[in-house]
Amino acid sequence: MLLEKYSKADENNRLLSSFRPLPPETLKSLREYYRVGLTYTSNALEGNSLTESETKVVIEDGLTIEGKPLHDVYEAVGHAKAYDYIYKLIEYSQLYEEDVLTLHKLFYQQIDAEKAGHYRHVKVYISGSHYQVSPVSKIQSEMSNLIDWYNKNEKKLHPIELAAALHQRFVFIHPFIDGNGRMARLLMNLALLRNGFTIAIIPAILRHEYIHSLERAHEDKSIFFEFIADRVLATQMDLIRLLKDENDTVNDTVNDTVKHEVSSLSKTENAVFAAIRKYPSYSYEQFADYCGFSRPTIARTIKSLQSKGLIRRVGSDKTGHWEL
Repeated sequence: MLLEKYSKADENNRLLSSFRPLPPETLKSLREYYRVGLTYTSNALEGNSLTESETKVVIEDGLTIEGKPLHDVYEAVGHAKAYDYIYKLIEYSQLYEEDVLTLHKLFYQQIDAEKAGHYRHVKVYISGSHYQVSPVSKIQSEMSNLIDWYNKNEKKLHPIELAAALHQRFVFIHPFIDGNGRMARLLMNLALLRNGFTIAIIPAILRHEYIHSLERAHEDKSIFFEFIADRVLATQMDLIRLLKDENDTVNDTVNDTVKHEVSSLSKTENAVFAAIRKYPSYSYEQFADYCGFSRPTIARTIKSLQSKGLIRRVGSDKTGHWEL
């Protein structure tokens, strides 16, 4: 199953390559699109209260949000700075330990300047986990070993396996006092970008599944690797749809018909249609959580959208996805 997902990701990557070269304006807008998306989702996984639109306002317009904690604003600003920095690291011949420290400093500087960019000096416990992270005395050596492992394996492992393993190993060390989850996801996406893949978005709605698979990785790494592979595939499909829309040459009459159909949808149908457009690989339960509707309502609405010819199922119920 895992190898099949790697193969599908490679196939998607070849399709994405067929859209290149992209205009500079498109590249810039895509980078900004994922800058907001990754910052929002990665912070939301850790309990940050900013919505996606609020995150966009904070990091693009430099504005604070009334009624929201300043700490949450600092997390958004810091993560965006760290995200920008990983694009510099793509060009380096290898990864250095100093790069990891710099990433954390960029993310954590406004939250706690003294601890930003420095390994922790106190013991920490992970709530809900049955496993301990690395003791303070071993952090330096284990981080050095991790960076050495990465550089030796970057061209040997499949990019998804490399990225997932880097994430998993980093979290098990837990080198910083705070921000380890966000750092792990930044490093994971750095590994993907360095090896020609898109970043992987993990929406907050999948938090339980994400944490569960990471906890299970102590005994079986393949469970977590499959979870990351699924997120790479979902993000690839999101990008493929964006690029197809950009290059769409479908007959204008057909486009007008579809637009008319969408404009005539009910509020519930519009909400579900928008959710499918954004997260085509979601299950009925995930759509129900995301949209705030019951599962039966989701099922009826999806059936209605299918009957109107606005969506279709590609692949099996378990491993397939929705296509507009």
